[in-house]
Amino acid sequence: MEWLGMMEWVATVFGIVCVWLMARQHILGWPAGIISTAIYSWIFFESRLYSDAILNVIYVGLNVYGWWYWSRADGTRTHQLPVTYLRTATRIAWAVLIVVGTLLWGKLMATHTDADFPYFDAFTTVASLVAQYLMARKKLENWLIWIIVDVAAIQIYYLKGLYVTSFLFVVYLLLSIKGWVDWKRAMSSSVVWEEQEAYEA
Repeated sequence: MEWLGMMEWVATVFGIVCVWLMARQHILGWPAGIISTAIYSWIFFESRLYSDAILNVIYVGLNVYGWWYWSRADGTRTHQLPVTYLRTATRIAWAVLIVVGTLLWGKLMATHTDADFPYFDAFTTVASLVAQYLMARKKLENWLIWIIVDVAAIQIYYLKGLYVTSFLFVVYLLLSIKGWVDWKRAMSSSVVWEEQEAYEA
């Protein structure tokens, strides 16, 4: 347990650095995120929060994707991808996906594992995946989803006795609010709307 607590602190530090850099639109947030999520994959498995363990394994891949996607802007005039909105229809589609995904994954966890808080855990899993993907695509709405996820996660981890991680999500909540404000401010006056379909990569 002592080793688990030490690794939790390491993951916490890298997690804070990751979100802080993301709020500043800095590409080095992605490698920091890879380190944090890799460590958390192990921590959550040990804590029987299986949805979160699986989530963080996928996070590693999404962080690699985000790192690659943002690096594509190196050849642009500003060397930075623009922050954009989602279309209204796309927002609705993602919201439906989160609700349906939460119910299905929560049911699976509740009936086939000994997971604690299966539906709340499933919500943070599904919503976080959506938010992480939208962050990689530099969609402003990712921060709103993160804010909701952070509020739920603070309570789950506190009840599980993961106090450092619960504190981390308090910091994440504050950084997510900052990210929303900063990204919105960074947007140009002419908003670029998503032209692709809701589930297109």
